[in-house]
Amino acid sequence: MTLKECKKEEKADREFQKKFKFEGSINVLTQMMVDPAATEKRGGGKNLPLRRGEILDVIQFTNQEQILCRNSQRRCKSGGAKALPA
Repeated sequence: MTLKECKKEEKADREFQKKFKFEGSINVLTQMMVDPAATEKRGGGKNLPLRRGEILDVIQFTNQEQILCRNSQRRCKSGGAKALPA
């Protein structure tokens, strides 16, 4: 990983912590795959766009309906619980 990529990831993590008022280090609890049969959603606001079959890193289980996760582009938002354990 280059220095530029490392700084970009650190900046994304700081923005995530500020936006979601998340304290402490960001630890990935598990990975989940979006259900291939689910409809794709655009997202917006605090919702993550969902694509069929996409692998998401789960950071926090907020409640039974929502989970805090990030996608492969390191975008972090709340996602619906229509995901399968990877």
